[in-house]
Amino acid sequence: MPLLFLFDELLEGTNSHDRRIGAEGLLRALLNHGAIGIVTTHDLALTEVANPLGGAVHNKHFQDHVEDGKMRFDYKLQDGIVAKSNALALMRLIGLDV
Repeated sequence: MPLLFLFDELLEGTNSHDRRIGAEGLLRALLNHGAIGIVTTHDLALTEVANPLGGAVHNKHFQDHVEDGKMRFDYKLQDGIVAKSNALALMRLIGLDV
């Protein structure tokens, strides 16, 4: 039976070491059963899961920028891992000196 999975912040609340290992195991099991899907995350360590899973997993990202004091996204999937962090920009927007 076909299966589509959609995970947002997979294994959230788990420590980063266990989260990465668990995410790889879960995705490997799903892919081995022919499933397809999407995983969204802010945890860049999870992008490493693509390496041992070969060509079955592809990292993609959206570009973002700050405009008029708000975070804006282009909503166009780009290949690879996001190259810049938006968390620090968001912290600066609320007045933190980081």
